Amino acid sequence: MHDYDPRIVDLYDGDNPDGPDHDYYRSLADELDAASILDIGCGTGILTVTFVRQGRSVTGVDPSPAMLAKARARSGGEEVEWIDGDSSVVPHREYRYAVMTGNVAQHIPDGDWERTLGDVARVMQPGGVLAFESRNPEVRAWEAWAAEPESTRETMHGRLREWTEVGQPKDGRVVLTFHNEFVASGEHLVQQEVLAFRSKHEIERALIGAGFSVRAVHGGWGRESFEPDSRLMIFEAVRN
Repeated sequence: MHDYDPRIVDLYDGDNPDGPDHDYYRSLADELDAASILDIGCGTGILTVTFVRQGRSVTGVDPSPAMLAKARARSGGEEVEWIDGDSSVVPHREYRYAVMTGNVAQHIPDGDWERTLGDVARVMQPGGVLAFESRNPEVRAWEAWAAEPESTRETMHGRLREWTEVGQPKDGRVVLTFHNEFVASGEHLVQQEVLAFRSKHEIERALIGAGFSVRAVHGGWGRESFEPDSRLMIFEAVRN
């Protein structure tokens, strides 16, 4: 993959701060009394380091060297094992708990998605729990994104102009093209990503095929029941 510009990585935590999503994942870790945690697609490690406590091992894996550099440098980063790559390079540890946060599941393309779930099952102990969220395609989030206007803000790297091009969905896949222009220099960064909007049924089927049983699907971070118009689908799956 094309890596992120370090200046954009510097803004990531501010754009994606600690909040109710992290509270949910931390509370589930405590309920499971998880002695070993795997964070897949950990990014800058803003959540990962908060899992650390005495008697618990934490592993963060991400394919972005720029993101992992930020993760390693943050306070508490020395207590985490950081792995550069994807799920295929995670060593077998019999993890009790695994997470994919920040809608990471939507960034994994078909083929790799099924493999990722299989990889996670391979390194988890029987009875271990995998938790992650994905946007509900029925809510059509891409329509709101397409309506968002161009914006400009001050950052630690100067004034930044931002806008996003949103492609029309095709087979549940939406292409996003992010534009970041540093106003002072005129430097224009372009990053393209494809998000997979999988249905609840598709995700449940993939989990079962990888060796998991779906124990819950929540519609919100307060563990509300999932409804057809819920913005999110938050999955909890148990390794068979």
